[in-house]
Amino acid sequence: MTVTATAVRELRDRTSAGMMDCKKALEETKGDFDKAIEWLRTKGIAKADKKAGRLAAEGMVHSYIHSGGRVGVLVEINAETDFVARNEGFQQFVADIAMHIAAMSPKYVKIDEITPEVRENEKRILLAKAKEEGKKPEMLEKIVDGQIKKWAAEICLLDQKFVKNSDQTIEQYLKETIAKIGENIVIRRFVRFELGEGLEKRSENFADEVAKTLKG
Repeated sequence: MTVTATAVRELRDRTSAGMMDCKKALEETKGDFDKAIEWLRTKGIAKADKKAGRLAAEGMVHSYIHSGGRVGVLVEINAETDFVARNEGFQQFVADIAMHIAAMSPKYVKIDEITPEVRENEKRILLAKAKEEGKKPEMLEKIVDGQIKKWAAEICLLDQKFVKNSDQTIEQYLKETIAKIGENIVIRRFVRFELGEGLEKRSENFADEVAKTLKG
């Protein structure tokens, strides 16, 4: 069935869940509001969103070194209490995020961290490319807008598909973990180092390497 924007907004107002989660809930329940709310609660999404505004000042800084020492990651992930920071589930989440960053090389935590200058520069490049490919002038803006959204999702951690489970994004994994642990969790910042980065050398597909390691 087709889920309307009005229905999504109404469900969001009633649950405080995210727009995409509300849309998914309505699709899964064929537009039944009560069942959609139950679906969100079952997934822990509505509960997680209500915790999202609470201060998270504890947590941990975690390091991950990829096999062979060619890629290293430092990531800071915050929780509300030191008790949760020692929780096994929280620590597993942190380790997973660090490994994902090593494999997928995001540039930002979330989309609103992309500066207007970076976004406009990418738009200029895509616009020039679209013109070079002979796209119709009247379609250029629509084409480039779609490409910008895809580009932003690919370089922002929360929008990337989780390397260990391609059926969910990192944001969905975060919300799932918040619901299980019962405290707000914030991926605050990270830095990724790659051996020889900036130098001309043979590139490696670390996503494939991580996948092989997991299977092994």
